[in-house]
Amino acid sequence: MKKLLRRALKKVPLWQRGLVLLATPVVLLNLAVGFFGSSLVSPLSPFFLREKAQALVAYFKHRPLCLLTGHEDLERIADAAERRHGLPKGLMRAVVQVESGGRPHRISAAGAMGPAQLMPGTAKLLGVTDAYDTSAAVDAGARYLAAQLKRTGRVELAVASYNAGPGAVRGAVPKNGETEFYVAKVMRAYGRGQP
Repeated sequence: MKKLLRRALKKVPLWQRGLVLLATPVVLLNLAVGFFGSSLVSPLSPFFLREKAQALVAYFKHRPLCLLTGHEDLERIADAAERRHGLPKGLMRAVVQVESGGRPHRISAAGAMGPAQLMPGTAKLLGVTDAYDTSAAVDAGARYLAAQLKRTGRVELAVASYNAGPGAVRGAVPKNGETEFYVAKVMRAYGRGQP
């Protein structure tokens, strides 16, 4: 068997063997994000590698603790965060539902993590040490969303800023192939939650 493998490897050009060696860590990282983060991630995706690695490290730091303590009810946490930060009732709940499907351990293909899908840099900026801690993450997400609502003055633009970043939203929802669909989903979920 070993001889067969050696013969087969000798027929593969050196540059192709090098390419396989370079691609292996990327494939393993993407597969880990897909498995542990319940996401669809292309195994060969070269994008957001640092963020995905940071999200996985944070996940493995968090997971043993939550196996012991569990997670609080996300809807209740979102409702409390809305009241605390002056958001319209049901808005943060809608954002959490669209962002993570209510899953505290979600990791996106871009490396956003937790129920509020905070990017590692955003979590750090908001003072969140564990983006999988439902209370801390949802509160930080609500604080960030409230700041965007205050800045833009419109719910749709605040939601767009939450997704695309404040710099990408200049008076209208950006048409970038993602944000306009994200805003529509959040607004539908928000509308369903209204009395």
